[in-house]
Amino acid sequence: MGFDDLLAANREFAVDFDLGGFDGVAHAGLAIVTCMDSRIDPLRMVGLKAGDAKIFRNPGARVTDAALEALVLGVHLLKVDRIIVVPHTRCAVATNTEGELRARVAESAGQDASWQAFHVVEDQARALAEDVQKVRSHPLIPDTVEVGGFLYDVDTGLLTQKV
Repeated sequence: MGFDDLLAANREFAVDFDLGGFDGVAHAGLAIVTCMDSRIDPLRMVGLKAGDAKIFRNPGARVTDAALEALVLGVHLLKVDRIIVVPHTRCAVATNTEGELRARVAESAGQDASWQAFHVVEDQARALAEDVQKVRSHPLIPDTVEVGGFLYDVDTGLLTQKV
């Protein structure tokens, strides 16, 4: 099986591809930090399309050092002037303990996973507030950049501003 299905789909995609020559900036001025969860369609959930926003995804939608790097680059080089941090309901890293995730991975992998960190989120509201503050207080992200924290409901598709 390999990747043949993906390559076939890509050939279909390329038939009417219209992003060639695109400048790579965020045309809506937006950067989104969200979870890797496949139930989230980051652009469509806010009414945007390809080319409108910069998107950074990781488990739990956390503002990590890598996320901050992407946001600083977005602000200074890619015309980002608004940033939203968007975790979601029913997130595995917010509804399991580190031990539970390690046990599930160990069972699936058939080997010890006790050494692997999964950075669970014990209090999603507190983590979101901390992450938004981390972005707002970063010395390379000016106060003119709007930063908000939202929760995405995977069952309704609705965003609720929390910070």
